[in-house]
Amino acid sequence: MTLSNALDVARSGLAVISGQTSIISRNVTSAGELLASRKIANVITVPEGGLRLASVGRVSSAPLLAHLLATNASLAQQRSIAAALDKLDATILDPELEYSPAALIGKLNDALQLYASVPHDTVAAQSAVGAARDLVQALNSATELVQDLRLQADREIASSVERLNTLLAQFETVNTAIVNGTRSGADVTDYLDQRDRLLLQISEEIGIRTISRADGDMVIQTDSGITLFETRAREIVFDPTLLYSAATVGNAVFADGVQVSGAETGLAIASGRLAGLLAIRDEIAIVYQSQLDEIARALIEIFAESDQGTPPSLPDAPGLFTYSGGDVPPAGILVAGLAGLIRVNPAVDPLQGGDATKLRDGGIAGAAYVYNITGAAGFSDRLQELLDKLNAPRSFDSAAQLNTSASIFTFASGSVAWLQEARMSSNAELEYRNTLFARSSEALSNATGVNLDHEMTLLLDLERSYQATARLISSIDEMLRVLIAAAG
Repeated sequence: MTLSNALDVARSGLAVISGQTSIISRNVTSAGELLASRKIANVITVPEGGLRLASVGRVSSAPLLAHLLATNASLAQQRSIAAALDKLDATILDPELEYSPAALIGKLNDALQLYASVPHDTVAAQSAVGAARDLVQALNSATELVQDLRLQADREIASSVERLNTLLAQFETVNTAIVNGTRSGADVTDYLDQRDRLLLQISEEIGIRTISRADGDMVIQTDSGITLFETRAREIVFDPTLLYSAATVGNAVFADGVQVSGAETGLAIASGRLAGLLAIRDEIAIVYQSQLDEIARALIEIFAESDQGTPPSLPDAPGLFTYSGGDVPPAGILVAGLAGLIRVNPAVDPLQGGDATKLRDGGIAGAAYVYNITGAAGFSDRLQELLDKLNAPRSFDSAAQLNTSASIFTFASGSVAWLQEARMSSNAELEYRNTLFARSSEALSNATGVNLDHEMTLLLDLERSYQATARLISSIDEMLRVLIAAAG
């Protein structure tokens, strides 16, 4: 090898060292950033004997990244559900405050027992009607809260869809840069990191799976198999609903023209914040509303008055509790939204000009429904009948997902237990998924992330290589000077 060739080899070594140092500098700068992968210099020898920095690679792990995306989607889903259940808990507050429908039914029962023991006492009559009024207010307020929760979930679904469309558009830009850069041999490692971060953000909104293709190209599908991105971003469509009542059915979400919400489609998404919001709007809140509606229906049924004629010729009519529908609802059949419509009958409510003693005597629905036909002040048969009905088993609609045969108090207590158990299970699941996400993130970081100690060690090695190469160049320079001097 001539001195000129040796000098060229040494110069190429310095160039490679400079490139490697630059890559280490990038690694150190990105240390601690989300999904920042460690970059690697791919060095090759050239035919002339020197070195060349052929390309820049990065450390990656597709299985670990896929696991992180899956755990991130499930975490976001559970976080939204847990937050919604905490809001629903406002319908019962602290059980010790006795504000739940079950507790207020118990207070109504106590007030009726007191009134039955002193049927001549108008104050006891008014107290019983007041207990009924508190129960109605609690059911009305709970219904309003549940429907507000559904409306808020609907709005957040719209926000999630908008964010997804934005993220997919950004993904298209980055993915195109990766494909073009890969084909031209450019360094695309920073774009790859950026794409991974976009995938993480997308997975927070919707569960996804990815397919890698030639030239660094990637396809994104929902966890149910619907394409979100292939060469171009596919549009996600959702039409929000402006007002919600118990009878309102929320609109579906479509991805690439395919419905991805609703179990009936068979292609419903299974995870992500969007899946959690859909579960809140279309499942959890509806079940809880059904429980409230069944409590309201049972109250109207229990306190309904019967025609006292012989024989009776009129149907049962609403008594202490009524609603805009007017008739007594059929036993065991859900009336959607009834908890928001129920009210105390004006005929028996002193605050509405009614007579509280009609609770004892009957006649709330009219003269044909009077039980105390003699007007005796000590008449308590009707009050005792109501107490017996409050504690007797009756039928409930299975849509409420509680016992279909129970007393109203047992049913209402079961509703409180259902909500509390759902909250406890949801919070426990949220804690588990938080831990799982942290472990998944740590595993990916350990496998592909930047380790500052390792980078500093590499930098010291490069420093020694630089010093050795510099000494080689210095020696070659000295030899050339000697040769030039000798030739002169």
